[in-house]
Amino acid sequence: MNVLVIGSGGREHALAWKIAASPLVSRLYCAPGNGGIAEIAECIDLKPLDFDAIVRFCREAKIDFVVVGPEDPLVNGLVDRLEREGIKSFGPSAAAARLEGSKGFTKDLCAEFGIPTAAYGRFSDAAAAKAFAREKGAPIVVKADGLAAGKGVIIAETAADAEAAIDEIFSGRFGAAGAEVVIEEFLEGEEASFFALCDGEHALALATAQDHKRVHDGDQGPNTGGMGAYSPAPVLTPDLVERVMREIIEPTVQAMKKRGTPFKGVLFAGLMITEKGPQLIEYNARFGDPETQVLMTRLNSDILPALIATHDGTLDRVALEWKDDAALTVVMAANGYPGDYRKNTEIGGLDAAGRVPNVNIFHAGTCVENGRILSTGGRVLNVTATGATVAAAQESAYRAIALIQWPDGFCRSDIGWRAIERERQTA
Repeated sequence: MNVLVIGSGGREHALAWKIAASPLVSRLYCAPGNGGIAEIAECIDLKPLDFDAIVRFCREAKIDFVVVGPEDPLVNGLVDRLEREGIKSFGPSAAAARLEGSKGFTKDLCAEFGIPTAAYGRFSDAAAAKAFAREKGAPIVVKADGLAAGKGVIIAETAADAEAAIDEIFSGRFGAAGAEVVIEEFLEGEEASFFALCDGEHALALATAQDHKRVHDGDQGPNTGGMGAYSPAPVLTPDLVERVMREIIEPTVQAMKKRGTPFKGVLFAGLMITEKGPQLIEYNARFGDPETQVLMTRLNSDILPALIATHDGTLDRVALEWKDDAALTVVMAANGYPGDYRKNTEIGGLDAAGRVPNVNIFHAGTCVENGRILSTGGRVLNVTATGATVAAAQESAYRAIALIQWPDGFCRSDIGWRAIERERQTA
């Protein structure tokens, strides 16, 4: 079959890499792709929000299945359009993607259906939001309601910080995403990422993962789209996985079905593991980035039949097998990220780094120009490694990074530290 992957990031490179290994695939395309994806798929110069052009290409290339990576085309209805055109795809409808497109929508759904999450308030004006924040006290979490590329969440340590965050969101920094603000109580605990494929009726848990949101070592600095991840996440024990499915994922699937907007695709639950148990921080309606890189690396099974089953409503017939080895990925980002950064800087040494045993390099923001790899974004590379332990995977990843020649880039030096501490304690 002919498959089209929509997107250009590290998540899409990892998905394309895994899909390319499927015996079901005749031809693999990616739109628009990146410098790394171009080595395994034919990259097509299409914008993910140009639905007309995507449909035309699907007709011309006889595409049998479309895998939509990023959130923007999902929230804006690409899957709905493809469905109307009779083109099968992986991902939720626009109505179901509101679980990511509106934090307030998700919080209201949790309140209605008893899904554990932080107490909250929704506001469309700054004065009311500030009054709520003062009443609840700091620390408190201030969020832009809509899509903000992983950067619209501010943990306010003081009342003044909360008011500044509210002003920042309403000032238009996050565009339409900041038309409304959601303010939540601050949850104490450890964050983890949980993924489940859903076909509107059934849910299938994937392997666990944990990412590092803050830009600097020691989880310091502003939040980012993610600076690294590893799988499995030791904090999510088998008992906790069962609780997450029973208390959070399955009630959400049934709630969306009851509302007439069944969720088909992957539910990505950002969790806080508290003393009371797992609590939902927020939902994403697509695979995580950089978590996808470690999940696809650990997956033994062919991913494509599982993605097709989410569309067809046959997920209850699917079982996935995972490698026992751990996987860890380190994000290399452009200097200055998540603020301003330079583009089109040259990256060398990738061939040597890729030859380090048990290492794969997924591109996130690159292009090829005259045979050179150039950076095109903030998060640029995902150096991904496997090992018998998280510590072993970490060692291989950083050994590969030492061979990459990119003076205009940086990375954290402590990805995986929580899991490695646990490994030392149990050794």
